[in-house]
Amino acid sequence: MSEYKKKLIEVALPLEAINRESAREKSIRHGHPSTLHLWWARRPLAACRAVLFASLVDDPSAHPDQFPSEDAQEEERRRLFRIIEELVKWENSTDEEVLGAAHAEILRSTGGNPPPVLDPFCGGGSIPLEAQRLGLEAHGSDLNPVAVLITKALIEIPPRFAGLPPVNPEAREKLQTGGWRGAQGLAEDVRYYGRWMRDQAKQRIGHLYPKVKLPPEHGGGEATVIAWLWARTVRCPNPACGAEMPLVRSFALSTKKGKQAWVEPVVDAAAKTVRFEVKTGTGVPPEGTVNRQGARCIVCGGTVPFPHVRAEGQARGLGVQSMAIVAEGQRGRIYLAPDEAHTTVAQSAVPPWRPDAQLPHNPRDFKTPNYGMMRFADLFTERQLVALTTFSDLVGEARSRVLADAQAAIDAGSWATSGDPRPEATASNYADAVATYLGFAVDRAADRGSTICSWDSSPKMEALRNTFARQAIPMTWDFAEGNPFSDSSGNWCNNVEWTALVVERLVPSAGGRAVQLDAATALDAENMPLISTDPPYYDNIGYADLSDFFYVWLRRSLSRVHPGLFSTLLTPKSQELVATPYRFEGSKGKAQEFFERGLGSAFERMRKEDNSGFPVTVYYAFKQAETKENLDAGGMASTGWETMLTGLMRAGFTITGTWPMRSELSNRPVASGTNALASSVVLVCRPRSIDATLASRRQFLSALKAELPDALRHLQHGNIAPVDLAQASIGPGMAVFSRYSKVLEADGSPMSVRTALGLINQALDEVVAEQEGEFDADTRWAIAWFSDVGMEAGDYGRAELLSKAKVTSVQGMVEAGILEARAGKVRLLRRDELDPGWDPAADKRLTVWEMTQHLIGRLAEGEAAAAALARRLGANAEVARDLAYRLYLVCERKKWSQEGQAYNALVVAWPQIAQLATVGPADTSTGERLF
Repeated sequence: MSEYKKKLIEVALPLEAINRESAREKSIRHGHPSTLHLWWARRPLAACRAVLFASLVDDPSAHPDQFPSEDAQEEERRRLFRIIEELVKWENSTDEEVLGAAHAEILRSTGGNPPPVLDPFCGGGSIPLEAQRLGLEAHGSDLNPVAVLITKALIEIPPRFAGLPPVNPEAREKLQTGGWRGAQGLAEDVRYYGRWMRDQAKQRIGHLYPKVKLPPEHGGGEATVIAWLWARTVRCPNPACGAEMPLVRSFALSTKKGKQAWVEPVVDAAAKTVRFEVKTGTGVPPEGTVNRQGARCIVCGGTVPFPHVRAEGQARGLGVQSMAIVAEGQRGRIYLAPDEAHTTVAQSAVPPWRPDAQLPHNPRDFKTPNYGMMRFADLFTERQLVALTTFSDLVGEARSRVLADAQAAIDAGSWATSGDPRPEATASNYADAVATYLGFAVDRAADRGSTICSWDSSPKMEALRNTFARQAIPMTWDFAEGNPFSDSSGNWCNNVEWTALVVERLVPSAGGRAVQLDAATALDAENMPLISTDPPYYDNIGYADLSDFFYVWLRRSLSRVHPGLFSTLLTPKSQELVATPYRFEGSKGKAQEFFERGLGSAFERMRKEDNSGFPVTVYYAFKQAETKENLDAGGMASTGWETMLTGLMRAGFTITGTWPMRSELSNRPVASGTNALASSVVLVCRPRSIDATLASRRQFLSALKAELPDALRHLQHGNIAPVDLAQASIGPGMAVFSRYSKVLEADGSPMSVRTALGLINQALDEVVAEQEGEFDADTRWAIAWFSDVGMEAGDYGRAELLSKAKVTSVQGMVEAGILEARAGKVRLLRRDELDPGWDPAADKRLTVWEMTQHLIGRLAEGEAAAAALARRLGANAEVARDLAYRLYLVCERKKWSQEGQAYNALVVAWPQIAQLATVGPADTSTGERLF
């Protein structure tokens, strides 16, 4: 057997709590690290935090001297679960007491000497950040310089200046030298120098952003413009027309009830021209002129295919026409018709610099080259380029001011001194730090300051959409050009504030380092780390291509601050591990071979360099195409999934856990519809023993049958949701399969991963079916009948025959109140047909089936109602919950999604139900327990 101590992540996790908080993170914006700088497909912080904690903390079974019985081990697991359940909450991400408790557990399991954590594919820095939050030394590496800089800004820069006050003159005048915790002082300087940049920019280019005159119906006077709305144009191919036809996806400006507004095109057929007016009221906006089929000329009414639009764009470029102006009003947005003077001002802008690098030839993710927009500069208006270059240049000027102010603070003895234990806390390094975050604000400005940004007319928004609404740069027809000096969406001060909010919430409790290295080199550089990583997956996301959009601006803003990261014109591409066919002369095979070889090499380095006392965790992210239709009964049968498992095993790993992590939940008690596919799966890996032996198919099945029941029991005791049970059970199943050097079929050929997955799924079915022995005869009959016909009616003869096999009778089950037998047909009663006044104490033929169905029915009324019934059921309530697992798997196989959701919901809600059943809910007016 293994010499290492088994970790909690290899046995059980409070998965529902982790997934619930991971999903909730999507609604948290201000201060969330994902808002510091855009990165694609980040793993949820809650999941990363929990995975790291559970990878370091021992499972109770590793200490039989302390926890000699299974009951004692389960009790200790529940204690650790409670720590995780608090740890994953966003509100607790800066709570010193919660983080301290987690760190204490880590120290206890690591002998006071936890390993450093390394993510060799760090991307947006989520894993290193959460390692640092847990008080661990954090390391991250990536080939992409944008990813490296994001990770530096999260884990490397803040610890250098933790606890130091701001250096700006305003703060120093107030003598605010104390009370600055963590990176709060740094955040305050980001705000101050960001405001200084705004004031300077307004002096230099404010004339390009004039106020708009308001008509009398809007009170007259002037108002600040939020955005100018433009339509791209192309010449109509009709020889009799030839008009510059506007290309507009939607003419809607506001869809808010009672405040609808839209653009109304006014056609002059004789002059072959179009102008725009703004209408408000209860009317309906005209249909846009572009859809998926092509465009329409609103002058002559002719249809225009996309090939013509593309050809015109490539030959002479697409034009633009002012469509509307959005201004700030006292009671909301004001929508106005175009102003010729404003158009003239916009056209007068002359940028001093242009990012003229070519956009990638990546037709899947970059659509603008099809229409003649071939360079990064083509994604911006001239005025946008002026604004972005101005703010980029001001980053360097702001750095000079920070440097002078920091040195003045040092000389005055109110900041870091020669006695500070951190030699890196110098004025120069601090100026670089503030400049880095201000450079990120420029990138935020670029994301909301390109011609890919459109106007969101929905009632809750009425704002600019950002460039990267998805992981691509699409083609937009009508676009919105924001005003960086407004007080609304896309303005400069907002970009600075979003950045500062992240910085001040960071917890720089341990050292961190991020470097630009490929994964293999980074692994060689670190000493015995715990490895946790989210590697790229095939061609899901072209990180390098996409990040060039930001790189060109970071290079202009920060090349002197981080010369090593911005030494090339664009981000490195040749070594990036993505299976992008266009980089291999269009060959998917060559792209796949490159990716699999590179990832396999990285896995081999991980196996050789990791700390053998701790498991390696690898996140596998799903492609959207990997839907339920692609999955077998156990949850996974996609080629990508098999490839990932095979690659890890070829590298010498044993897979000991597979935990589905979801950032979208559909298994809440009130949810309906289909269950969500996990957005990622965490694979838990250990190096395979050098003494691993061959095994026959029979030996594999025998070991699987012997070990899977205990593993399944641990999962169920951890209250894993039924929707996740099949996927999580693959972990212990693959632990058996992958610990052998090979499993041989009867003909001597090695068993494939796909075959092993199928056998694991079959074994799961058998184990769950064997648990039926705990149930009464009537319930065993109901399970078999339900598995056959569900809640539909079936022949009486079949029902009677089945009842003999289960040692019960149809009539007895009718009397028990779970069945209807009429006119030669038999069917199970639906939950809404069960006796609402059912009393388990008075039921002379109590069945687990009806207990489960009644619990689900009460859950629809609320957890308190279900808890009241569970309290009356006593120990039988847990057995009823166990039946929900069995019935969910039946529904999963039969694709009865809605019915399956009911059983899943009962298990998901069980911790709260059990707690309420123990203590009872309190009356809010008296504080007394209600039951």
